[in-house]
Amino acid sequence: MVHQRIPTKISSATSASSKISTMNVRLPRLVWMALIVGMLAACSTPVPMAPSTAPTARPGPAGPVAVPGTLSQSKSRWVPVAWNELPGFEGDALHEAWNAWLRSCERPAPAFAPLCGDVRRLTIASPEEQREWMMQRLQPYRIESLDGGADGLLTGYFEPYLDAARQPGNGFVVPLYAPPADLAARRPWYTRQQIETLPQAQAALAGRAIAWVRDPVQAMVLHIQGSGRLRVQEADGSQRLVRLAFAGTNDQPYRSVGKWLLDQGLVRDATWPGISAWVAQNPQRVNEMLWSNPRYVFFREEPLDALDAAFGPKGAQGVPLTPGRSIAVDRQSIPYGTPVWLASSGPTAQLSRLVLAQDTGSAILGAVRADYFTGWGQEAGDMAGRLKQNLRLWALWPR
Repeated sequence: MVHQRIPTKISSATSASSKISTMNVRLPRLVWMALIVGMLAACSTPVPMAPSTAPTARPGPAGPVAVPGTLSQSKSRWVPVAWNELPGFEGDALHEAWNAWLRSCERPAPAFAPLCGDVRRLTIASPEEQREWMMQRLQPYRIESLDGGADGLLTGYFEPYLDAARQPGNGFVVPLYAPPADLAARRPWYTRQQIETLPQAQAALAGRAIAWVRDPVQAMVLHIQGSGRLRVQEADGSQRLVRLAFAGTNDQPYRSVGKWLLDQGLVRDATWPGISAWVAQNPQRVNEMLWSNPRYVFFREEPLDALDAAFGPKGAQGVPLTPGRSIAVDRQSIPYGTPVWLASSGPTAQLSRLVLAQDTGSAILGAVRADYFTGWGQEAGDMAGRLKQNLRLWALWPR
């Protein structure tokens, strides 16, 4: 799921009745067993890790100090540390992260494929056994920028959960489209404003609407997040839960509507609560705000069975995301499938936990940078919308 992500809040989104708590994810035992059985390892292309060939140094009071055993990436370096450097390691509910790790074992990088048999076996082990195994088989590395900085930024993202209908009417007026047939032939495709106003763009999208939602701002949030859940009212009056997954863009540049509002001097608070308040007071200018972002996202529909509904959409690693245990990273800093220790503190959340690097985003750039998948629905959206705080990361790499 590769797209822009900015902190987002939908104040009127409908919460999923099956929503997993972002801070306390516990899947039913039946789901755990379904995950254990039949998961086959398939290789994905890794980002190689290599020992630094040039002298690697960290700033010190008397100048750079060499750090032996450091591993290098394009945008980061990994400095080996002791396990006791990881804050909160002794207290994390590791079994919650094991669900995400099992998912990564569906498409493991070669470095982690030999560990996946143990990962599956330890699904039903005690936290003490899981922790002891990790300490024996993995080496923690503090992730730093190339100039030695260890502090970074944590934000959040989620799956919007919206009511929708198959046909327009009764308040459902905003279409969500599958890609047009000529998308690959015309790059860039029409802008957001052109898509909504030009007859030729409308003609190219005729018959491509997957469903219709009520609120254009909520539709914009769905575009920004790149996927979402729809409770769809079918033509026969029945309702069905489906997922809209990212299927492409118009290849136009992404522009933040919050920044547009700030630049226009229209708001001082560019969070989604602040944006929502401005929208409520200025309905006549909503299109102007939305059209300031020319990027437009197209979707594909996916069914949601009971197991799928317990996880998020597939991330860039190609496996479903786990609420509270999956992060999006810069792949030039952290390879997909890497278990990572995350520590972040701020007004929104106090987090010290094991997570898996399973996704990316074009706004997620830098050595110590992560986007935290909070889940779906209103509560997850509220948390994602508020989450913007300090971050430290440690990669856990096979010995």
